[in-house]
Order: sequence, then C-alpha cells, then structure tokens
Amino acid sequence: MDYTIQQIASILQLPAKELHPANISLLLTDSRRLTDPDATLFFALETRSNDGHRYVAELYREGVRNFVVTKMLPEWAAFTKANFLKVKNSLTALQKIAAWHRSRFDIPVIGITGSNGKTIVKEWLYQLLEKDYNITRSPRSYNSQIGVPLSVWQLDEKSELGIFEAGISLPDEMEPLETMIRPTIGVLTKIGEAHQENFTSLQQKCMEKLELFVNCDVFIFDEDNELVSRCVDLMVLSQKSFSWSRSNRDAPLFISAIEKSEERTLIRYSFLNFEYAFQIPFTDEASIENAINCLAVALYLHVSPIELSERMRQLEPVAMRLELRKGKQECLIINDTYNSDINSIRIALDFQQQRRLERSLTKTVILSDILQSGLSPRSLYRRVAELTEQAGIDKLIGIGPDITANAELFALQEKVFFPSTDEFIRSGLWKSFRG
Repeated sequence: MDYTIQQIASILQLPAKELHPANISLLLTDSRRLTDPDATLFFALETRSNDGHRYVAELYREGVRNFVVTKMLPEWAAFTKANFLKVKNSLTALQKIAAWHRSRFDIPVIGITGSNGKTIVKEWLYQLLEKDYNITRSPRSYNSQIGVPLSVWQLDEKSELGIFEAGISLPDEMEPLETMIRPTIGVLTKIGEAHQENFTSLQQKCMEKLELFVNCDVFIFDEDNELVSRCVDLMVLSQKSFSWSRSNRDAPLFISAIEKSEERTLIRYSFLNFEYAFQIPFTDEASIENAINCLAVALYLHVSPIELSERMRQLEPVAMRLELRKGKQECLIINDTYNSDINSIRIALDFQQQRRLERSLTKTVILSDILQSGLSPRSLYRRVAELTEQAGIDKLIGIGPDITANAELFALQEKVFFPSTDEFIRSGLWKSFRG
C-alpha cells in the first residue's frame, strides 16, 4: 500500500506544506537493503553501535528522497530535492506509522509471544490456515522493536489474516509492540529462561509478555503451567482465555492422550464435548506443545477437526533461516525452498542483495510456481515481476506452468522459463552459472 509523504507527516504530526510530492510503499532501516529508492522512506535509527544518519548522503546519491531523522547535518543543505521529517526519536516514529497502518485493517490478527516456539507456531499456523486465508505474517523472526513495525507494514488490501511475533528482552518493551500488532487472537508459547537476566523473576517476565493480550478477543495458553495461570489471574485475562490442559477435563480444550511412536505422535483431545484425534510427524515435547497451541487457534477460527487432522499430518519442519551455501564456479547459493509466497520472496531478495554487496556477483533468481497465494496468477506474477525489477535481478529462471504462462510480465533482459523442473535440468543451463 502507498501513502503520500504528506500523509506520513500527518501521522507524525509534522507540517507537510513544504514537502515535495512522493508516494511511500517501503520502510527502510538498513541501507544495505535498498531496492526501490523512489518509494522508500529511510529511518535514521541511532543505536549504541551505529547511527543511521551516517548513511543519508549515500542513500541520497542512490536516489532516496525521503528521510526520518532526529537531527539535520550541514552537508544535507545541498539535498534540495529531499524531504526530511525531523522527529524526537526515529524508532518511535517508525512504530507510530506502523500502528496507524495496522489501525486501517479490520481483520483477525494473531499475536504470538513467549520464550520459545514463537516462529514455529507462526509458521505452522501459516501451513494450517493458508488454504482459508490470504495471510500476512512476520518474515522469519522479525519480532523486535524494529522487526515488528516492518512486519506489520506488510499488511495490504489483500490481507485476510495477520500472524505476527512479539519478542522482548527488557521490561516495558511489550506496550509498543501491542500497539502495533493489536492482536485479536493471542497465543502464549513456552516461558523459559531466555533474556531472564533483564527481569527480576520469571513472573515479571511472564506478566510483561501477557501485556500483548490486554486488548485481544481471545487468549490461548497452557493452563497446566502454574506460573502462567497465576499471571493470567493477576492480569485479569481469564475471562477471555481459551486454555488447554492435559489434566483438567473442564478446560475448553482437553488433551486426553498423547501417544508417541518412532516418528509420529497421536494427540487425542476433547472439544465441545466431542472426541477427536490427529497425528503430527514429530515426537519431541516442544513440537507437541506447539501443535496444541496451533490446534486451539485453528479450532477458534472454525477449521473443522476432520480437515485439521489431515493438515496436521502434513506439517513440515520450519526452516528457521535462509541457507547460504557455497556452490561451484565461485557461486553462492541462497536456499529458500521451504517458503514460497510474496513476503518470503521479498526477504530472500533482500538477503541476496546483502550478499551481493559483500562480493561483486551476478544476481540470478530461480523461481517456481507460487501456490495458494489467494491471488489470480496474473496479479501474483505482476507483483513478483515488480519485486525482481526493484531488486535489480540480472537473470530470472522461471519453472512451472503458471509462471511460464505469465512470462511477458517480467521486463528483465535475461529471462528463461521452463514448464517443469525436469526440463530445466535437461536444458543444462545450470552448468553455465558462474560468479
């Protein structure tokens, strides 16, 4: 979605009269990830180890014209075509824009927090629900004070469901994350010792994490965890809870039995006085707990237990990060075969751009058909074509009948398409890759 720079200024309560016209669709905090200068708004963030103001001049030379800053440097006086939005705190401004953007969407949004399992639960929910919704979710583990606003910004007119992680390492960090995510459905994963050094007790950390759910419609958690149940009562969240339990038969979701085999786990449960069961292709305790949290969300969203059983059986392991491998003939291979959707492509292209800056390499993308996107093939591949063009891709190899049928949408000079993987392999084109 695009906003005019005047709208952005209005959100930040800044004067807009003197601003040059501009349409903003990309928020940038890392200068290395620049893709489309004209549509970019750069936030000069200041941290203990770096100062984003150092990169304004370089970005201006590369075509960026819109900046959020906390100070004006003398050398910028020559940047007469630039818009500078001067604020007290660039991070707060980024979060304020994201919160305003989130307020425009009246859709279910799932907010996930906890010490462990956030990304697994998010990705499994995506696998379980992608047939029912056009989903916008946090890329990878974008759950920080910077990652959350960049994630929420991905919501657009096609979004039917949002799934976002929230991670904290200090007291009082959850409030701005809650304001941006504004979840309607909350999920608390396992509470552990991560970042415990910054909290006086596990209870303090648990209470801080529960701040994410103060305005949600329903809140999902394991009521067998005594610490969590105590904190839920102290936060007066029990009236909106959809808890699950392995011991309390009166819980909204009762887990009646867990039976492990060598490679799979059978989970039996009771919901609305009916008995059901499903299998997952995992046997570890963390996966079992994560699957039950996902079960509760899906049931709340009215996915039928019969359909859920089939989808649970097909859950796949989550690739926690892009894989970077050294190939032949001085090539670097970025493997993102697990994910295949618009947001994942955007993140992969950003990652590719960073690697290219480290070495002078040709940028080649091999892309297969994207399934179950919620868009018509033509609309989908028009958006993909825009992303590849913005990212400055040198060569595109499309594999699959859908992307091949929409080949004319891609304006790249070097592009080739194959109806199937077998035909690509038989072509021998891959043997020519170098650097």
